[in-house]
Amino acid sequence: MKLPIIKHLTAFIEENDEDFVVETIETLEALTEVPSLKDEELDVIGELISNMYGAIEVNKSIKEGVPKKDALNNFMKRVLGSIDG
Repeated sequence: MKLPIIKHLTAFIEENDEDFVVETIETLEALTEVPSLKDEELDVIGELISNMYGAIEVNKSIKEGVPKKDALNNFMKRVLGSIDG
């Protein structure tokens, strides 16, 4: 996951609507079922999906009243903690 991408997607959600990102995730997940995709292509799609789910989580925290910067930092700490742990 990349913080700049999650930050950008979070801004997109704020300006537009979370439904756009949710529908994009569903579309990308459907694409992963194409049998001719190479592993590298699946990795890229997976990374995009992960970043989108991350932005949705950050947006949820913001809606709950957490300042944007803190929501982003808290999310990344949880991600890094789950990788390290």
